[in-house]
Amino acid sequence: MNRQNWIRSLVLVLFIALLGIGLAAWKYESLQSEHAASARQPEPSESITVTVARTIDHRPNTTSIGTVLALRSISLKNELAGTVREVRLRPGQLVEAGALLVALDVSVEEADLRAQEAQVALAKTILNRRQHLSQELATTQEEVDRARADLDVAQAQIARTKAVIAKKTIRAPFRARVGIADVHPGQYLDEGTLLTTLQGVSEAVNVDFAVPQQVAGSLRVGETVEVVAVGAALPIKAKIIALDARVDPITRNAMVRARIESSRTVLAPGASVRVRVPVGSMRQVVAVPVSALRKGPGGDQVFVVTQGQDGQTRVRARHVESGPMAGDEIVIHEGLTAGEQVAAVGSFKLRDGALVTITAGPDSPSTQAQY
Repeated sequence: MNRQNWIRSLVLVLFIALLGIGLAAWKYESLQSEHAASARQPEPSESITVTVARTIDHRPNTTSIGTVLALRSISLKNELAGTVREVRLRPGQLVEAGALLVALDVSVEEADLRAQEAQVALAKTILNRRQHLSQELATTQEEVDRARADLDVAQAQIARTKAVIAKKTIRAPFRARVGIADVHPGQYLDEGTLLTTLQGVSEAVNVDFAVPQQVAGSLRVGETVEVVAVGAALPIKAKIIALDARVDPITRNAMVRARIESSRTVLAPGASVRVRVPVGSMRQVVAVPVSALRKGPGGDQVFVVTQGQDGQTRVRARHVESGPMAGDEIVIHEGLTAGEQVAAVGSFKLRDGALVTITAGPDSPSTQAQY
């Protein structure tokens, strides 16, 4: 019995071994068939458009935060105390120079003015009478001079009263837009009470911004900067009109003032804007479209279109050192030379050595036809 059990076990082991060898042979044949089939299939190709790296004139720039300022801007206050009689302040209203804004009560001054005008009339009469008597030697020259002085004093009193009335009648000093106001008829105003703010309205506005002292040293009056407002699609050109003669000892920045002469974009005084300031001189650099640059953990790279050893069009990944934006392009400092063809649209799906098919694009070079 022991011998029979041993023979059965041996037969079972041999059967399992033969079965494993058969399965392994079958799997090997299957893999070989798959490899042969895949070898017969064409290599997948990625469709891209290409562009040519080109040389452009570029001037480096830096960005600063600026503040929009009206050419004329004031905080409107009353010079004299008084009770408000009339208010014509409406926030956001556009007022012309000389327009009445706030009138204080001047009833007392007007009464004084009428009394002083009567005093002037009396002084003129007395002076005329004294002058007539002086011609007849019926009075002294001293009395004539005193009468003339009384007339001058009365006229000066009228001028003073009119000046007080004018100070209590507050008018717009220039064409401006009215800010928020909280003044009401019957309200008593102490001297120097803030009534509202007036922002001058014109086609031009100023933009003040700070730049490092080394940047300020390279700027000149008349140079152009670009102002980018919130929500604006395109930058606005502005010209530098003033450079501060003093550098802040804490920040080491200098203030610069630029002026926007005319713009379709209305910039509210006090608004914050970004200012692109040129730095250094104009120089030639290599640039490619933004879509051609790929950024990753290993750094920036572009895919250069080359002719493979098999005669087919392929791309090779090349690490580059990128710089700032120049419109719709990006500056390449190192790693690429002008005239080289790089993948543009479709570069995101490429890998090193990938086979590509070049399609026509708006920036595709005419030399693509040879591929």
